[in-house]
Amino acid sequence: MRRGELSPGLLRRIVERLGLSGAPGVDHEGLRALYAGWCLNVPFDNVRKFIALRTPDAELPGRDAGEFFEQWLEHGAGGTCWATSNALSSLAGALGFSARRVAGSMRDTGVLSHGTVKVRTEGRDWLVDTSMLWGIPVPLGDQATLHSEGAFVVEVEPAADSHLFWSGMRPGTADLPCRLLVDPADDTLYDARHEASRLRSPFNNRLYAHRNRPAEVVILNGHTRTSHTADGQRSHELTGDEVCRALHEDIGISEALIRQWVRCGGLDAAFEGPKCAPMPEIAQKPPSQRECKDALSHCTDSAPPPFPASHLRSAMARSVGLTGLVM
Repeated sequence: MRRGELSPGLLRRIVERLGLSGAPGVDHEGLRALYAGWCLNVPFDNVRKFIALRTPDAELPGRDAGEFFEQWLEHGAGGTCWATSNALSSLAGALGFSARRVAGSMRDTGVLSHGTVKVRTEGRDWLVDTSMLWGIPVPLGDQATLHSEGAFVVEVEPAADSHLFWSGMRPGTADLPCRLLVDPADDTLYDARHEASRLRSPFNNRLYAHRNRPAEVVILNGHTRTSHTADGQRSHELTGDEVCRALHEDIGISEALIRQWVRCGGLDAAFEGPKCAPMPEIAQKPPSQRECKDALSHCTDSAPPPFPASHLRSAMARSVGLTGLVM
């Protein structure tokens, strides 16, 4: 079987685990169902990557989509951007969609630091990002648009024969720009950028995990648990036992994988401070914050984000820090 190819048996197990009644139709509604299932069931986390970085001669996890899904099915772990986007692209392709991997530059620095996925349906491209987990495919067109789905906000604008999207590492924020630069991105590029993340990434040294629930978004950052609901945002620090319990109960990681992560120093590292230097403020502003906003279209697929403005601009961009880094 070729790299990235998913067997029929594995494909059935994946579809079932995503909560789908069967393979989705190869149309926009099918894409919406597939991406919604992904966003509710596949976390963005660095648990397996942390273990691999501390295991001699270990490959970074997720290079092969089949291996990614087998580990997700067994242990509930997802991955960071290169692994998860590679997996979703392979899954969408196996289901009959026209999907391709794309490499972009987080914070628009010119460094290829982010992997994502485009899917073409109904004559246009849609962005389905596996790190931001927006819950809805985002259309890529010739005008600036703002999209919201429950807690998540994303702005997109055309830029130099490509697109720039604005999002954030937590619900309600749209203050991190990412310029899409390489479309499509092949295995060689994906492997190279994934490997580059061994040396420089905000997700190498302490716990980060994000899981969407139907009525809640949970983020573990170090030993801090943040819950986002319609009532607002609540954060509190956890003990060591509580970190492990949250990884299992909130994120869905198996107890066996958590024990391996603890043995590799993951729990101790969760109580250390961030090792990335503070990032400078981003001088650019998303389209909705510029003086000229006449061309911005607001597309809302459900209720507007429930969080008040005071909760929307926050410390996640500063605490995670993405300038020149690869995820």
